[in-house]
Formats: sequence, structure tokens, C-alpha cells
Amino acid sequence: MSPYLRRVIVIIIALLVPIVPFLIIGEIPGEKWLSRTDDNAFLFGLTGASLLTSDILLPIPSSIIGTFLGARLGIVSGWVWTWSGLMVGNLIGFAAGKYLLKSIKVEMSETPTRVILFLSRPVPVFAEAAAITAGAANISIRQFLIACAAGNAIYAGVLSTNGALLIPKSLAGPGLVLPMALPVITWLIWRRLSRQRQSCE
Repeated sequence: MSPYLRRVIVIIIALLVPIVPFLIIGEIPGEKWLSRTDDNAFLFGLTGASLLTSDILLPIPSSIIGTFLGARLGIVSGWVWTWSGLMVGNLIGFAAGKYLLKSIKVEMSETPTRVILFLSRPVPVFAEAAAITAGAANISIRQFLIACAAGNAIYAGVLSTNGALLIPKSLAGPGLVLPMALPVITWLIWRRLSRQRQSCE
């Protein structure tokens, strides 16, 4: 099997991991689960982080969960819970790719993989697939953690700040639109970087 075909197979499998559950059960109403713990800040944060962790395998609306964490817990606490949940989910995805797809030996350059891990965080499906693919490609765990930590820190910061500043002031409309716009913004940044790289070659 050619290296190119191996890469294609791994990427397809990685994409199917988050897509198949969505097709079977649809999007899980995580915000309803959060509302059941609204009277306890710790349980609210723990529930939100757990939902974000499970987003690696289940169709959880991570942008909405992170926004609600910021709205209920404030910027700093909301950021901590959001970032923690995303990081644990990334590690689960990395381990799944590394150990469940180890029979498909695939090689990928670390630099573009790190860039994809960093930029794909706000993009549904691709963020989860990137973590699984990185594990299958057996990239350095240190480089993986650095890229994910940076991408998750920015993403969690945007969500928690957005939720803390807008939703408590009855600006829920703009507060929920911004997280949905993040994938588009990320795609535009990726497209610009790709064009710059092509022009330099």
C-alpha cells in the first residue's frame, strides 16, 4: 500500500469517527444537561468539561457549551473548564489514533500537522479528526500538546469571554452567533496562509 493511500485511509477513518455518531443520533443537547446543574457552579463546570471531553467521539455542540460555561462561571473559570475538557478530549483522540490505527503505518510532516491542529480547533469534525490523525501519524506527543494547548486556549478564551460578556446582558443572540462564526473565520485564515505558502514556493 502506498504512503499516500495510507494517509487517505487514516483521514477518512478519522473523519468518520465524529460523523457516524452524528448521523445515527444527531446532535446531543448538551446545553440541557448543563441546565440541570445550574445551581452548583462546580457541577456545572464539571458537566461542561465532561461534555467537551466527549466531543471527540460524540456530536456535542462544543461552541455552545463553552459559551454557556463562560456565561455561568465567568471568563476565567469558564476558560479553565472549557480548556481542560477540550485538552482531555484531544488526548483521547490522539490515543485512539495511535493505538487503534497503529496497523496502518502512516507518515506525516509534523509542521503542517501542528498548524492544522492549531487552526482546526473551532471547526466541527475537523478538530476531532485532526487529533485522531495526529495520533495515527505518531507525531511527537510534546508537539501535539503544544499545538492543541495553544489552539484550545484561544478557542476557550473566545468562547468564555463571549459568554461572560454578552449572554448575561441579554445579548444571547450575538453571544451565540460568534461561536458559530469561528469556523468561517478559521477557514479564511487557513485559506490566506495556504495562498501565501503557495506564492512563496
